[in-house]
Amino acid sequence: MIIDPLATREIGTTGLRVSQLGLGGAPLGDFSSRLVEEEALATVEAACQIGLKLFDTSPLYGHGLSEHRFGHVLRSKERNSFVLSTKVGRWLRPRPPGEIDRGWFVGGLNFEPVVDYSYDATLRSLEQSFQRLGLNTIDILHIHDVDVWTHGPESYERHFRVAVDGAYRALEELRRAGVIRAIGLGVNEIEPCLRFARDCDIDCFLLAGRYTLLEHAALDELLPLCERRNISILLGGPYNSGILATGAVAGATYNYKSAPPEIMERVSGIEAVCRRHRVPIAAAALQFPLGHPCVASMIPGAISAEQVQRNAGLMRTEVPPDLWAELKREGLMPDAARVPA
Repeated sequence: MIIDPLATREIGTTGLRVSQLGLGGAPLGDFSSRLVEEEALATVEAACQIGLKLFDTSPLYGHGLSEHRFGHVLRSKERNSFVLSTKVGRWLRPRPPGEIDRGWFVGGLNFEPVVDYSYDATLRSLEQSFQRLGLNTIDILHIHDVDVWTHGPESYERHFRVAVDGAYRALEELRRAGVIRAIGLGVNEIEPCLRFARDCDIDCFLLAGRYTLLEHAALDELLPLCERRNISILLGGPYNSGILATGAVAGATYNYKSAPPEIMERVSGIEAVCRRHRVPIAAAALQFPLGHPCVASMIPGAISAEQVQRNAGLMRTEVPPDLWAELKREGLMPDAARVPA
C-alpha cells in the first residue's frame, strides 16, 4: 500500500479539503532550537512546492514568530491553493526579553502569551494573527490547549467553561458570518475532545500524539464519536515527539521527555516488526493513522526543506498489509485498529 501525501480529505462537512500530509508550525517558532530565517522560510516554501495544502500554526509558536514565517511565504501564493489553520486562547503583549517565560521555545519574538479563552480575547487574538500573517482570511481556528496537560486539573476546569462560553461562541459567530470555515480544538489529550464534541458543534480536532502507531486509546470513545458526528482528526505529533521517527535509540524522546523504559520496550517491538518487513518505523508511523476515515491529515513539524521532502517520501513508502497484521498478532496494535488499505 502506497499513500499519496497530496490526496485530499474533507474536514468534517465544511467543504474544506486538506492534503493527507500537512506542515506543522511549532518548530518554525524556534521550538527547542533557533532556526536561521532563510532555512525556516525555505521549509514553508518546500511544502508549497511539493503541493501540501494544510499549514498549521499558532500565536504560541515562537510567540508570534511561526505565524510571521508562514505568512511571509503563504501570502505570495494563490489563496485557494492552501488551507491555513491557527489558534486562539492566547493573545500576545510586548515585554522586555528578560521578563518572558519562553517555555519550549528557545528563540521567538519578545511577546508574552496571555492565556485567555474569553469572547473578547478570542477576537483580539484573531485580529493579531491576521496582522502577523499578513493575510485577511484564515480557514480553521482551533481553541488551543484547553487540557490538563497544559493547565493542571483545577485551572483546566475553569478554562474549559470560559472557552465554551467565550471562545467557542465567538468562533461560532465567525463561522456563521463566513469569516472562518471551520472550528477546531487543538489539544494533547482525548478527554477535552470528548467534552467539546458533546457541548459544541466542532468540525475538527487537532490531536497531538494521542492516536499513533504507539498509542491507540482514541479507538475507545473518540474516534467512534467523531465518526458519528462527522468530526475530522488532524493528527499532530505523529512521531510522539521523536521516538517513532528515531526508533528506540539512546536519548529517544516521548512527550518531549526522555522515553521511559516501558515505551522504549514497546517501540523496540514495533521496530522489530518493521525491520522484518523492510519498512522504516517512521513510514509506518506516518501512515498508520490514515487508515481511519476520520483522520484527515498528518501534520508533522519540520525545520528544513529536506525534512519536508523526507516526510513526503515516507508517506509514499510501500507498507505491506502483512506488517499491520503482524503488529496485531504481536499485541502491538489492537485488532480494532483500522489500517491503510
